[in-house]
Amino acid sequence: MHTKHQTKSLNRLEQTFNNLRQRSEKALIPFLTAGYPDLETSRLLALQCLASGADLLELGIPCSDALADGPVIQKASQKALSSGTNPEKVFELVAQLRQDTEKPLVLMGYYNQVLQTGEANFLNQMQRAGADALIIPDLPLEESTALREASRARNLCFITMAAPVASTERYKQLAEAGSGFLYCVSVAGVTGVRSSIPPQTLRMLQTLRRLTSLPLSLGFGISSRQQVAEVSPFVDGIIVGSALMEGLEGKSTKGKLNFANSLLNNLKEGLLKPQKSDQL
Repeated sequence: MHTKHQTKSLNRLEQTFNNLRQRSEKALIPFLTAGYPDLETSRLLALQCLASGADLLELGIPCSDALADGPVIQKASQKALSSGTNPEKVFELVAQLRQDTEKPLVLMGYYNQVLQTGEANFLNQMQRAGADALIIPDLPLEESTALREASRARNLCFITMAAPVASTERYKQLAEAGSGFLYCVSVAGVTGVRSSIPPQTLRMLQTLRRLTSLPLSLGFGISSRQQVAEVSPFVDGIIVGSALMEGLEGKSTKGKLNFANSLLNNLKEGLLKPQKSDQL
């Protein structure tokens, strides 16, 4: 029995977007593979991102067969797995980060990982650790009802993903089912750095904006300040994953922290100055 009314209160993710909207600001959302290259370095990287302008953080639970991830993030996943990272270790990482930050922490994983841990057990561990939301890219909307309801009961957001190939009716269903924000995929396919934002992506964002008041965050391929400035008028948040993970590869821990700091500060500038989108 849930006698508490805590489900009515906004969780950190919803509160963050509300606060940003009141200030007419957009969220910068870096993605890190949890446990890459090892758990301690990924903790330092997460804290660096949060100190360098990130409004919230998306942590990928490493997976050996990650369908939505391009080569950069797959490689990072392999490295994290070989350093012993598993879902339980990711929950521990979240609990450690929670001691240092109140910013929202979003977990992205694959359904098999949830299934192996058990849906209720997985969500309970997430909640205890202090995570705020879950993204499961390979779970079809029609099969996510139980997990979404169980998330809601624990005041966790369940984030749905929309791609430019969907119909208006599908967009409506995705927006109604999701909470926290709607993860808008800039292109159908896997993650990776791209040079421009396709016109169908902007059409998707305009359609979604008409259909829902849920915050829209765009990911899959954002890598430059110019791109950020170009799309920021259409979205509430920008997700940067591959460009960040790619730049970390092959650097020392100090080099990784410096890279994360400079990339995020640079992208944040694009978010704060969207009117300069016509300049390089």
